[in-house]
Amino acid sequence: MSSPSSPPAPWLLACVVALLACHHAAAAAMPTTLSTSSRWVVDERGNRVKLACVNWPSHLEPMLAEGLGKQPVGAIAAAVASMGFNCVRLTWPTFLVTNASYGDLTVAESFRRLNLTESLAGITVNNPSFVDLKLIEALKAVVRSLGDNGVMVILDNHLSKPGWCCSNTDGNGFFGDTYFDPGVWVQGLKTMADTFAAFPNVVGMSLRNELRGPRQNANDWYKYMQLGAEAVHAANPRVLVILSGLSFDNDLAFLNSRPINLTFTGKAAFEVHWYSFSNSQEWGSGNANQACARVSAGVSRRALYLLDKGWPVILSEFGVDNRGGNANDNRYYGCAAAVAADLDLDWALWALQGSYYLREGVLGLDEVYGVLDWAWCKPRNATALRRVQALQRPLRGPGLAEAAPYAVLFHPVTGMCALRRRGAASEASEAAALELGPCGETEAWEYSAEQQRLAPRDAGGSPLCLRAEGAGRPASLGASCGDAMARWRLVSDSKLHLAVNATSSSAAGDGGLLCLDVDADGRSVVTNPCRCLSGDNSCDPESQWFKMVTSTRSVAGKETMLAQLPSKLKNGKIRSL
Repeated sequence: MSSPSSPPAPWLLACVVALLACHHAAAAAMPTTLSTSSRWVVDERGNRVKLACVNWPSHLEPMLAEGLGKQPVGAIAAAVASMGFNCVRLTWPTFLVTNASYGDLTVAESFRRLNLTESLAGITVNNPSFVDLKLIEALKAVVRSLGDNGVMVILDNHLSKPGWCCSNTDGNGFFGDTYFDPGVWVQGLKTMADTFAAFPNVVGMSLRNELRGPRQNANDWYKYMQLGAEAVHAANPRVLVILSGLSFDNDLAFLNSRPINLTFTGKAAFEVHWYSFSNSQEWGSGNANQACARVSAGVSRRALYLLDKGWPVILSEFGVDNRGGNANDNRYYGCAAAVAADLDLDWALWALQGSYYLREGVLGLDEVYGVLDWAWCKPRNATALRRVQALQRPLRGPGLAEAAPYAVLFHPVTGMCALRRRGAASEASEAAALELGPCGETEAWEYSAEQQRLAPRDAGGSPLCLRAEGAGRPASLGASCGDAMARWRLVSDSKLHLAVNATSSSAAGDGGLLCLDVDADGRSVVTNPCRCLSGDNSCDPESQWFKMVTSTRSVAGKETMLAQLPSKLKNGKIRSL
């Protein structure tokens, strides 16, 4: 290992370059004060700010943001921004600021007491200025570096005693547990709110992660969460106050009958967590469409219903095993992404870290849910990252009424949207075909449930519609819009299968239904016999999952759809058969 004064090793420089090369989009100007307007998070001017965050833990035994033994803090912060995340949910333990035996430690002392000599050596090389900092000063330095890169921060009180979270019996679960003294917790919240009041990029504080365990009950939730919220607001009225629910932050249903009572308005939001393992039996043994319908309805019933009551609800933890081999995760993600896109949710992905200093007694444990690889050098799974990035752009909300509402055909498993195929072509079927592409370049679609017609809105007055041409053939735009091959309806419990009833086609599947699908090339939009609509617990329907999502953003300023169609379609008239 090189000494602190020696030049960086070539492998380190290569990793830093790789981190910074994963550029996604330039960071927008960072708001410094967020509030709420009904279900939306807004900036000082009242315009929508969509929180597209990633979790970065700093709550485990070392009490230092993970990864600083692998990369310079500035490189990590810049990578967060370059991957398109506009905020970090940065976790911290209560004892960091309420227990001197923890809080008085320097970074070096914290790592030495845990015998983390290799990690400390890495910090000495990558972040030498951190070594002798008190732990709270090190957290400030991380927040400052994120601010320097235009990244907002939500400080999340993850647990009281530093360590991995969570279990029902870890003593950190609910008010009155071994390490969870309500008075100490409130004091910790006050201290953190006051300590970070001068940091403009700290825009929110989450009161407590995943309340749980045998002591949990709604009455104590109201008593202490309202107390904690008031304490944070009094210490720093600029920040959003974010409240979690019961049962590992899966349950906010009790608020339906008894609203929260706070002295302040426009500064409170709620959060919910959603992973496949919360419903592992459903995903593992049920039909994927039926599981998606049941599980998503449960999440809505327990938490997302608050959106309709005028409260922001942040999906503050979700994610998958980025190695791609977890069948439950793969089924869950398409469903969760469809819900997140449909509701245009604020969210925080679990997680940034590719590895840990120490987790549950294991040194250097690999985090398979991590966006970054074990060395914090590059994205672990570039495909998985791209599909998450599709959820970063806001689709609607205050200040985003750029167009009349229209539908986007979102394909959640890829994070792409259905577009007309680019480029001119001589054959009408080819020129009018669809393909998957960036959702920022989407077409504006309109769907008539009465006529079951799905049509482009910007066809220049030419009455075109989406048609199925048969099994395995490209879905296309045409002027013949009255027959069964142009009548689209949602046919599965998940509401993610768009199908026509092609009863005359011998190649059609369940009940003569042809569904929108993605061809083997991963790009072309075709129709195929509908799969897995019910019953079959083993098949995978996700290539056929499309969600009609509402947007009011301006449509990409490219040639109109009409201009890219062949002349015989441009001049065609609608035919009703």
